[in-house]
Amino acid sequence: MPLALLALAVGAFGIGTTEFVMMGLLPDVATDLHVSIPTAGHLVSAYALGVVIGAPLLAALTARMSRRTVLIGLMALFVAGNALSAFAPGYDSLLAARFLSGLPHGAFFGVGAVVATNMVAPERKARSVSLMFLGLTVANIAGVPVATLMGQHLGWRATFLGVSTIGLAAIVALALLIPHDHTQAPAAGLRRELTALRSLPVWLALGTTVAGFGALFSAYSYITPMLTDAAGYAETSVTLLLALFGVGATIGNLLGGRLADHSLRGTLFGGLLSLAAVLALFPLLMSTQWSAALAVALLGAAAFVTGSPLQLMVMEKASAAPSLASSANQAAFNLANAGGAWIGGVALAAGFGVTSPAPAGAMLAVLGLGVAAVAYAVDRRRTVPAAGRERVVASHVPQRSSSPTGV
Repeated sequence: MPLALLALAVGAFGIGTTEFVMMGLLPDVATDLHVSIPTAGHLVSAYALGVVIGAPLLAALTARMSRRTVLIGLMALFVAGNALSAFAPGYDSLLAARFLSGLPHGAFFGVGAVVATNMVAPERKARSVSLMFLGLTVANIAGVPVATLMGQHLGWRATFLGVSTIGLAAIVALALLIPHDHTQAPAAGLRRELTALRSLPVWLALGTTVAGFGALFSAYSYITPMLTDAAGYAETSVTLLLALFGVGATIGNLLGGRLADHSLRGTLFGGLLSLAAVLALFPLLMSTQWSAALAVALLGAAAFVTGSPLQLMVMEKASAAPSLASSANQAAFNLANAGGAWIGGVALAAGFGVTSPAPAGAMLAVLGLGVAAVAYAVDRRRTVPAAGRERVVASHVPQRSSSPTGV
């Protein structure tokens, strides 16, 4: 695999760290800025809103630019947002800085996925995407715990300065390792970019992302009370257990990339089915500590097996605007974050028990399977007639098919 993928992974590591570290810093930020923890929780929402807005917007506006230049510019915006977070004088300014930090998130992964796939052979595209996402999953193992500890001992502002440093390292890596001759985007206008998103298969792929990852966040958003109230773990053990989620996600991500290069659709169906099964078994697995730890790792693995296949599928269905479509998939991922957490909260509020968000997530995973099945049926209806037309033409002009030039 090209060394340039390392530069993309470094950027993904920084983005993954800043996205998830706020959850662990909420009490410290709330105390320092004299706001309640629920109010401080809006800082998480501000970042997610920045991702949803920035992902398609920045991808569309930079469609005519060199992708190498775009990646470096997006990471510079990421550094600026985190530096402003570190020096924010109050809650409102921190809220704005978190929104700014989220703007480049989706576009970076979207454009980065296109760059990654352009640097490898067609049969290794999914694997290249999974290696870029490796930075995101490793962030859950090392970046988030270390950044949280830094914030607890040195202050939350030091955490955002540290993340800014990671961003600067990513800029250097991108400038040194991303080649110029593989990153020039086609000169497509904004109208053409947006037109490419009108395709039904693209929206079905995005819908699969929302339902599939909504299933993950329905349970993961409430994993702490499950571990403490149902499995009986002490709160001090939760950070280590969440690192197990990162280990599972890393394994699932790498496995999904490898399998998707052999069967994109099969890997997607298998991942969603596995996710539904794990979530359905969650209430049982949370009954003992050892099985609860296993459940956390399995949740990460089953969910992230589908990451690379979904990203690649969206790009293929919108081949005229792969950067925009890939970025839109990141926006869908964050919609899944918000929607899944809401559905899990509804299950809790209804009094179905502390583990009830997991079965609710299982139903979302089944919904994702249904959407993926519809997408498969639509693809078959579109490709079979096209194949039939190709056979008719070939039967009438056999001499052309034998031409060395293929014309």
